[in-house]
Amino acid sequence: MNFKKLLSYFVPINIYHEKSVVNKSLEVTWNNGKLVLDTENTNYSYGSLEKVLRFGLQQIDYKIIKPLDSILILGVAGGSVIKILVDEIHFKGKITGVEIDVEIIELANKYFGLNTIKNLEIIIEDAKSFVEKTSSKYDLIIVDIFQDKVMPDFLFKQKFASNLQKIMNKNGLVLFNTIAETMKEETRNDIYIERMLTKNIIVERFPNIEGKNELLILKNNL
Repeated sequence: MNFKKLLSYFVPINIYHEKSVVNKSLEVTWNNGKLVLDTENTNYSYGSLEKVLRFGLQQIDYKIIKPLDSILILGVAGGSVIKILVDEIHFKGKITGVEIDVEIIELANKYFGLNTIKNLEIIIEDAKSFVEKTSSKYDLIIVDIFQDKVMPDFLFKQKFASNLQKIMNKNGLVLFNTIAETMKEETRNDIYIERMLTKNIIVERFPNIEGKNELLILKNNL
């Protein structure tokens, strides 16, 4: 067994720590026998975030997800949710991952084997721009966009919400991972949900997942 992996059951072992153009800090660490990707203040992949997104996919139901044709991931990071789709759900359809930080994708390829997934296409682009321009439609859209612990404001604006609805297939779903640590963030989520309800979207809300994450599942109300 890898010595660092074995030692990580007793103490975390950092093997990579650098800055990227987008993120102030990116770290790859052996922790309890598993590689995880972190920023300065939060987990980005394969730790608590993986548990959050797995919970969300379970609420949708693996049996519903497996036969879908197309899934869009906005915010790839290390790709832990992609590994859940491929390894646990055995999803065989097209996965499109949009990630703004090219350096984080290089880490995902090197340490987590993201480039070995055959039904995955990675697009290096800002998610806001991508959803404005794409003519494709998706059965499931996973929104998981953070800069460390901060969520960009555009995610909660009317235009982004409208663009998400535009690229959802008729029976499409959105799994939106948010953080709600403060009263301001909780109010932001309340306002966002009210707005989506006026757009004929059903919203399921799952607060306090792995601490202060709040998952939203959005469905067209047909």
